[in-house]
Amino acid sequence: MINHLYEGLQVLESEAKPLSPIERLKAINGPLLSWYDSHARVLPWRETPEAYRVWISEIMLQQTRVEAVKPYYARFMEALPDVKALAEVEDERLMKLWEGLGYYNRARNLKKAAGVIISDYGGQVPETYEELLKLPGIGSYTAGAISSIAFGHPVPAVDGNVLRVLSRVLESHEDILKQSVKKHFEELLRETMPKERTSAFTQGMIEIGAIVCVPNGKPKCEECPLESLCLAERHGLLDSIPYKAPKKPRKIEEKTVLLICSSKKAAIRKRPDQGLLASLYEFPNTDHYLTADEVREYLEKEQGVTVESVEPLGNAKHIFSHVEWHMNGYLVQTDQIPGQYLAVERQELQNRYAIPNAFQAYYQKLMEVLA
Repeated sequence: MINHLYEGLQVLESEAKPLSPIERLKAINGPLLSWYDSHARVLPWRETPEAYRVWISEIMLQQTRVEAVKPYYARFMEALPDVKALAEVEDERLMKLWEGLGYYNRARNLKKAAGVIISDYGGQVPETYEELLKLPGIGSYTAGAISSIAFGHPVPAVDGNVLRVLSRVLESHEDILKQSVKKHFEELLRETMPKERTSAFTQGMIEIGAIVCVPNGKPKCEECPLESLCLAERHGLLDSIPYKAPKKPRKIEEKTVLLICSSKKAAIRKRPDQGLLASLYEFPNTDHYLTADEVREYLEKEQGVTVESVEPLGNAKHIFSHVEWHMNGYLVQTDQIPGQYLAVERQELQNRYAIPNAFQAYYQKLMEVLA
């Protein structure tokens, strides 16, 4: 059992005199650091934990799995290796680099923050938690991660992984989706985290939550250095902790997506500058389902083109945080691309225009058609 390796580092307690929350969190430091030293994954942003690299990786890792982030991170760092390059990149180029990661406001805020760093901080990422919080797109978790990992300041970084670990260790039944609960855990860690080796502590807490006290599935308690201190494990409450209040059902929107093609070109359009998927490019679509005959009528009567064929492409679904798109699609061959759309070639779609993941099922079909 792996936890036997940490017995010499663990604080023993009796049922008659259990540890207080502060004492319990102080007791995790030794086992956690020892475990992290020998179990930390090799990740590209850990090789040289400079502030810019940590910042980019932490923003990319929000809502996105580590394995999915790796190729995006490598491509991004090659194209935009420093703050100056990020501040000066053209918006369309930035969106193309981000294409597939989703949550595109993350990329927009990165560029905004880079501009502030150039103008207000001489091009150097600020190191204190308080100054980092002033930057667009940086909240308490990211500020804590950059400050502790890159600069060694003893400030907490509490994300979903850390919330899960702390809730179980302390047997907290509070709703981890509440900001007040997150703030409470931040205050506890600020008081109990080690003043030395803060980078390893912060990454160790995140790592435990990512690969041991896992977000989906049964936690691997037999591999956890915190097992003997974990009250939820001790009292058989792992299935009910952490607690999350039920979310409201997502709104469902029905759409018809049109892959309009003519002479090896396809139609795309730019979305509005505000709202969901702002300023990105998309395939023409309607806010309701259309039959094949209705598609033909819509394009010929309202768009003024001759429709040569309409091929059903089947259904697709994409889930956002608060809304679901339920889509049906058609491949439409026309005599010309309607004038209100951009007519683009395959290479332009691949290299220039960022198409959101919401249209991925139809994007792949279009790539085949335009090949």
